[in-house]
Amino acid sequence: MAQSPAHQFGQIIGDVLEAAILPLLEGFAADHGLYLDKKGSRPCRPGRKCSWRDRHGNSHDLDFVLERGGTSDAIGMPAAFIECAWRRYTKHSRNKAQEIQGALEPLADSYRNLAPFKGVVLAGVFTAGAISQLESLGFAVLYVPYESIVEAFAAVGIDARFDETTSDRSFAQRVRAFKRLNSARRTELTQALLKKHSRDVATFLTSLANSVSRQIERVIVLALHGRSAEAYTIDDAIRLVTAYSGDGRQMPIERFEIEIRFNNGDSVRGSFSDKSAAIEFLKSYQPVLPIEP
Repeated sequence: MAQSPAHQFGQIIGDVLEAAILPLLEGFAADHGLYLDKKGSRPCRPGRKCSWRDRHGNSHDLDFVLERGGTSDAIGMPAAFIECAWRRYTKHSRNKAQEIQGALEPLADSYRNLAPFKGVVLAGVFTAGAISQLESLGFAVLYVPYESIVEAFAAVGIDARFDETTSDRSFAQRVRAFKRLNSARRTELTQALLKKHSRDVATFLTSLANSVSRQIERVIVLALHGRSAEAYTIDDAIRLVTAYSGDGRQMPIERFEIEIRFNNGDSVRGSFSDKSAAIEFLKSYQPVLPIEP
């Protein structure tokens, strides 16, 4: 079934948004030694969709995923999940925010010990409530208002302003106008979309950099009847706990206190009454094999 001109033009705006973000993420990936996966063919996965499965086996199609150790021939570990979305009307913004939440939250939970970045690039008309809903759940949000879309398209001679009364004929004219643009004009369009939002883009990329640069700096292990010991890797901390041989008859071990400190100031603490529980906690912060997409 053929798409309506209105749907086609909406898809064009969505594609322009993704095209505007793509070079920023490509540059970021190159600077940080990451692999950027996106829609399109990739030898190590079937089809053209950038899809990942959560721990329950549910598949989620995404716009961009930054991977550690990924190549065109091998899937790496997710460092960031990033979705793009645009909506014209306020009445649709809350539902789209919930849709994004429903896609990324299960994946972030499945890889929670890798602490992947959750990013959203929104364009068009989104309510403050929809944006704050995502931010309250730990999403970094880059927002491009509807007026910026209109101005960007106007820069290449296309009127992108429309409402529910706009005719299919008018949409069809805009679709044809876009298809007539050569590659240079399309590049001009994508660059114009973010031109007024350089500060917001920088803030978004800084949040992304802080997230993907997070590394374990120190692991502190304390048996309450003894002295604390420090390790600099999860493997060393596991060896410390495994080798611990306190005399339970003379000085019972009440519990292990473990703190993992990261180089961005984050920390995670756990308190355990036996070795096995402490070791399982530490193992959960080791790199894990990726869930097959």
